[in-house]
Amino acid sequence: MSLPLSDYKTFIFDCDGVLLDSNKVKTQAFYQAALPYGEAAAQDLLEYHVANGGISRYQKFAYFLEHIVPLHTPVAVEADLESLLSTYAQLVQEGLLSCKIATGLKELRYQTRQSKWLVVSGGDQKELHSIFAQRNLTSLFDGGIFGSPDNKDHILARELDSENIQFPALFLGDSKYDYQVAHQAGIDFVFISGWSEVEAYEGWCKVNNLSSIKSIETLLLYSQFTIK
Repeated sequence: MSLPLSDYKTFIFDCDGVLLDSNKVKTQAFYQAALPYGEAAAQDLLEYHVANGGISRYQKFAYFLEHIVPLHTPVAVEADLESLLSTYAQLVQEGLLSCKIATGLKELRYQTRQSKWLVVSGGDQKELHSIFAQRNLTSLFDGGIFGSPDNKDHILARELDSENIQFPALFLGDSKYDYQVAHQAGIDFVFISGWSEVEAYEGWCKVNNLSSIKSIETLLLYSQFTIK
């Protein structure tokens, strides 16, 4: 299906790996936060995080405590979900304020100025609001900036129900989970590959018949974009 970008009524953006070059910041933060449980457990969490991109930190740390920690020899350090979340938030704060912002965002906003823009992220919603305000990005997203603890399925369902998201709509994401939630909601999807941590994404996109581009800036080259 070919549709001019200007025809989309709603654009939905993931944050990490799409708007911000922050995937590596968060991957390292997961590892560092889990180190009190030992290097092996921390490495297992890192791998789980990368394999489940787009899912919230709340779900990942809960999985870590329930499924990963019991597999490893306990260490003489006590930690719980709240302390893991607090440590993680402290670790990512600086990185989110200094990492690269996607090139071409303001130009694309002007090109699609009749459309509504939303952020639907696995990142913490309060953290997202703070970071976007400090980096002068908030005004771009007139449809709202949404994140965890609500998951993306819930956010999309809620915003569709309230008609904040109107069709045709396009989701720009960099994870398999992003595609899953967009597909389930009946929203067009384009995979953004440049900062993604999805391994062998070309084959995965081919199997799922997905369009893939390197970056947000690439969209500026298209007056009309083909959604497979």
